[in-house]
Amino acid sequence: MRVVAVDGALVPDPRGRLPGRGAWVHPATGCLDRAERRSAFPRALRVPGPLPVTAVRSYLDGISAVTAADPAGGQQEGAGTVPVPSVTEDKVDPS
Repeated sequence: MRVVAVDGALVPDPRGRLPGRGAWVHPATGCLDRAERRSAFPRALRVPGPLPVTAVRSYLDGISAVTAADPAGGQQEGAGTVPVPSVTEDKVDPS
């Protein structure tokens, strides 16, 4: 998930549309905690000082709540999948 610094705070940018330099983090609170401990966001975004991550944390908590309520993520079975070609398909020789 992409995050950007806006007015001295870290905000989520799930659509990747906000202007400015962005940083990427896994959409998991463990990864957010580790990046925060290591001061990764100020370095990646090239801003001085620490960045509050409350907006990103609440966004991730919202995603976790939705995923816990609907483990399929709101998708039907097979939705969004790409069909894999069968291994037994005949190969055509171009010569």
